[in-house]
Amino acid sequence: MAKSTDQDGESSPEEITGLLLDWGNGDKAALDRVIPMVYQELRRLAHRQMRRERAGDTLQTTALINEAYLRLVDYERVRPRDRAHFFAIAAQAMRRILIERARSRGSAKRGSGAQRVSLDEAGDVSNERAANLVALDEALTNLAAIDPRKAEIVELKYFGGMTIEEAAEVLGVSTPTVERDWHTARIWLHREVSRAN
Repeated sequence: MAKSTDQDGESSPEEITGLLLDWGNGDKAALDRVIPMVYQELRRLAHRQMRRERAGDTLQTTALINEAYLRLVDYERVRPRDRAHFFAIAAQAMRRILIERARSRGSAKRGSGAQRVSLDEAGDVSNERAANLVALDEALTNLAAIDPRKAEIVELKYFGGMTIEEAAEVLGVSTPTVERDWHTARIWLHREVSRAN
């Protein structure tokens, strides 16, 4: 595929989407070509994820991107539709990495002094972060079994840092639908995480 660029010398959205579609169709080298084109956006996504992590965590933004890349390379049935969908997939990979790290820190002793927090406040808590992240992950898994779209909206907004509009675009639904589902999902998850603690 010939490299097409926009006026600023950056890769065009069409080129990026084409490479992502190629990757989804089994061309592993396409992912290697697209990562440098979307690296800054991946870095912003990883930075948002790391902001929520506890102070002094040894995992760096670049390491999170690299680990997510290694997972993306191994994904067999990924078929991204466009850039927004790709970033949703990357956010999901980063979420899995952070959940695994939280579990491995041995902080799955939920309830031992854990503080109840809303989804919006969760980023401000440092000491109980790992336990709350594990509890949120379990609640999100339960929500996905009941209502997959609401769970995906939480993943896109909370873990992926997407706006309501971006999440609506990825899911192919209206903005009011995402707003309504986001509101309902937050209430449901808060109740589930509170019960767990």
